[in-house]
Amino acid sequence: MAVFDTPQEAFGALRPVCVQLTRAQTMENVARLQAHLAAVSTSALQELQEYVLFPLRFALKVPGPKQERLVQSVVQCISSVLAATCVKKRELLQELFSELCTCLSPPSSSSKPAARSEELKLAVIQALHTLMHSTYGDVILSLYQPSTLPLLGFAVSLLLGLAEQEKAKQIKISALKCLQVLVLQCDCQGHRHLDEDEAQQCGDLFASFLPGISITLSRVITGDIKQGHKPTVSAIRLFYLIVGLVMADTQLARIPKNKEKLPVEQSRISELMVHRGPDWSKSTAEKLSLLLHKMVEFSSVHPHWKVRLELVELVHHLLRNCSQSLVGSFSHLLKALVGLVNDENSEVQSRCNEVLQGIAEQRVVAQNRALADVLSENLHSLATALPRLMNSQDDTGKVSTLSLLLGYLKLLGPKINIVLNSISHLHRLSKALMQVLELDVTDVKIVEDRRWGCESTCGPSGSLQHAMLKGRCQKKYFRFFTEEKVFQLLQQVCRVLGYYGNLYLLVDHFMGLYSESGMYRKQAAMALNELIAGAAGLGVDVLQEREVLPNMDDLKGSIMSILDEYTDQANWYLITSIDTEEIIHEPSVQHSGLSAHPGGTCSSVLLPSAEPHVTTHIMNSNIWQICIQLEGVGCFAAVLGKEFRLLLLSALYPVLEKAGDKTLLISETALGTLVDICEACGYDSVQCLINENSDYLVNGISLNLRQLAHQPHASQVLDTMLRHSDASLLPLVEDVIQDVLSTLDQSYNNQASTFLRVLHSVMTALDEIPPLAKPEPNSDTEGETPLPSHAQLAKDVMERCIHLLSDGNLRVRLKVLDVLELCVTVLHPHGNHLLPMAHRVWPALVTRLISDDPLAVLRAFKVLCTLAQKCGDFLRQRFSKDVLPKLTSSLLSQAPASARAGPVYNHTLAFKLQLAVLEGLGSLCEKLDMGENDLNKVADACLIYLSAKQPTKLQEAAQSVFLHLMHVDPDSTWLLLNEVCCPHQYEPPHISLRPVKLSGMGRQRNEFTDNVLLLLERLKQQESAPPWAGAQEASPP
Repeated sequence: MAVFDTPQEAFGALRPVCVQLTRAQTMENVARLQAHLAAVSTSALQELQEYVLFPLRFALKVPGPKQERLVQSVVQCISSVLAATCVKKRELLQELFSELCTCLSPPSSSSKPAARSEELKLAVIQALHTLMHSTYGDVILSLYQPSTLPLLGFAVSLLLGLAEQEKAKQIKISALKCLQVLVLQCDCQGHRHLDEDEAQQCGDLFASFLPGISITLSRVITGDIKQGHKPTVSAIRLFYLIVGLVMADTQLARIPKNKEKLPVEQSRISELMVHRGPDWSKSTAEKLSLLLHKMVEFSSVHPHWKVRLELVELVHHLLRNCSQSLVGSFSHLLKALVGLVNDENSEVQSRCNEVLQGIAEQRVVAQNRALADVLSENLHSLATALPRLMNSQDDTGKVSTLSLLLGYLKLLGPKINIVLNSISHLHRLSKALMQVLELDVTDVKIVEDRRWGCESTCGPSGSLQHAMLKGRCQKKYFRFFTEEKVFQLLQQVCRVLGYYGNLYLLVDHFMGLYSESGMYRKQAAMALNELIAGAAGLGVDVLQEREVLPNMDDLKGSIMSILDEYTDQANWYLITSIDTEEIIHEPSVQHSGLSAHPGGTCSSVLLPSAEPHVTTHIMNSNIWQICIQLEGVGCFAAVLGKEFRLLLLSALYPVLEKAGDKTLLISETALGTLVDICEACGYDSVQCLINENSDYLVNGISLNLRQLAHQPHASQVLDTMLRHSDASLLPLVEDVIQDVLSTLDQSYNNQASTFLRVLHSVMTALDEIPPLAKPEPNSDTEGETPLPSHAQLAKDVMERCIHLLSDGNLRVRLKVLDVLELCVTVLHPHGNHLLPMAHRVWPALVTRLISDDPLAVLRAFKVLCTLAQKCGDFLRQRFSKDVLPKLTSSLLSQAPASARAGPVYNHTLAFKLQLAVLEGLGSLCEKLDMGENDLNKVADACLIYLSAKQPTKLQEAAQSVFLHLMHVDPDSTWLLLNEVCCPHQYEPPHISLRPVKLSGMGRQRNEFTDNVLLLLERLKQQESAPPWAGAQEASPP
């Protein structure tokens, strides 16, 4: 079909079909007109718009019943005309608007929409939508006059009815979008923007519809979830757009006190108009608050993320436009907004954060005292309910609750002091944090994990690495939650408080809680640590920068007051174990954990414990308190940076004390704190930190060694210094070590264990000193060459060990044996001094070997092996006479038991003792160059352990003994083994010689066969190997 470009051509083509349609309103005539319209150009159709619309409108006006399909096709044809043209006349707009709405109007006797088909309803809605979009900006405003209020109200109620009552999703969505266009809030970009007066006029008109629109939309929003998310999203958007327009703060501020009087002819219309005065706005805000509360509760947990996203937009829009008029609703709205920060959907999270950031940057809360009051009340209510919620919710609920608390604090921002300056608010918030942060102190393992001094000693690099891996932040276990995210949120809460709040006020308040009761002490310390970090801006996530940056002097002053409290004897020296040797002289034990007494004076600090019974819970609590305080010291160092060097005089010594603590958790945490101090103060390592501050540390140790109560802690500091430094520190601490030896001489009974740890560290450091190029020659005259200072120190320590070897405390004896072994190693190059000392130590060592606890025997045997290695045949006769008979008889007596035992036997002390003796006996025989009789005793005692019935490790250890014996006396060893099992027949080379007869010949296979054959094979290999290979095989595995 040809295209008609001019109005004349188009008129000629359209006139017949228009006349035909006017005469007969049938679907065929409508379809014919529709077909002809497709051939008319847009410009021509614009000229003929009213002519073409006339028959269509006439078809709708014809009285009497009409077929629905005919009405639908007419409405669709009107839509196509409107889509291609613009409505330029006000009268045409209003008439078309009325006629289209009438298509769906109910019968006069009913208030419900007429029972029309879904297709017709959709067509009418689409036609109204098209009509609104095809009307010029100035013309469309004619629809928004007081005189047209009834017409608008009719359309609004019609569309609301469809949106609420229709089952078809598409009709619901279309009706809501049409309503959005009708209230001039369309999402399209092409509409003319209303100026201030026009928007005010529309707001006055729409105020009349606000109750009906808001109530209906709230029912749609909270309706059956089966309707899908799209109607809900459209209803939420329409709700906040219309409310944002009618309740806009800028509009309400311009409303005159008295209602404007309309002309007499519009008096009835005047009754329909609403005056948006203060009373109306207050009443409406209260009703809207109820609806918003209901909508927010439903939408914030809606399963579809787009609904939750639209809820964020609702809060944003209303907060931006109605922050004063709807201030009472923001309790619910902000709760929803903050709660969605941790939404499972990333888009919701992202948009939520953007909105919160925008609120903060625009200082919406800061400039609106009423909003700040709402937030502070929300905060107070939440803080009140927090302990109950944390006790009843699962971890997901706890994360949501704490996210809400954190969000309120972030939104308050600089206005947070409104809360903090209120005693009620601050008390409620702080007590809630104290209850929620309560630690679980039931884990016995924390008390059980001990650092057994000598056994766990490692070099400087090892200890530093260990601290960096494990000491930075000890994992804490809380009573009310297990999820790490919950603790991170609580940390952020405290940091945000510190970031925005009055630091002096906060520190003073939480220090009061710290001192008030042992029940809150750990939690208060955690809070104080985080407050200081937040005040310095470390690891804190905020929405807006604070108005005033913190003063470094203020920070330093707060930190110093907290440090003084932390390191006070009543809070630093707490019972962490029930070792008798520790409790007797541990200061301030009566101020432990949950039973601490505020206001305890220093004079009572050195008194013995007044508590009748110290439970595991109390010790566990004390351990955590010390760890949290140590973490605090590390945090304060990070905050002050190099400024913290000025506080090292008071902070470093106590931390080194705890690094030497026997409780593993405390010592690891203290090492982590030392690493933090190094990083903050610019030291390369813990060793550098100790060496550069050794002068005042040594002075402190010297002073404290003179006071009985402080001696254990002084020795711990020295022990830590030695363990984490190197031999270069020894000249600096040499005098102090002599003080330790003098103090030990005066208090063998009750301080031996403490000082032995120090002596072990001293000897370990001495052992690292490389030996001189030319060790002094052995000569008969002792002391011809003066001993180097470190060797003299080792000799002095060895003197004390001789006396302490017979101490009544097993743990002391074990430590003495460890120290003694190191002394032997250090004195090894100085034989003229070592051998007399070995002579003196021998009687006490023998006693440990033959009549002591198995643990001591085990350790003493290790010392014996070291002595034999360093002293050689000097000990041969003593060993043969005093020790060997006991060892061989013990091996023989234990053999039947180990042969019968099951796999559990491998974990017993008896097994470990057998294994140690068998592993060391062979090398002892070789080093001491034992005689034939003694070698026979050893071989006889070890032979039974070649039985296959013995545990595998004992068999292997027995093999190692015979491999050593092969080097000392191969012939006797060969003969002994062949007497047990002889694999070959030996024929005499001449008939005159008697045949060789060995007991092992011809024997059947038995329990010894495999091990004996293995040893004989090794012996054969050894005999056939060239001489130069013997040196390489001299040390059997």
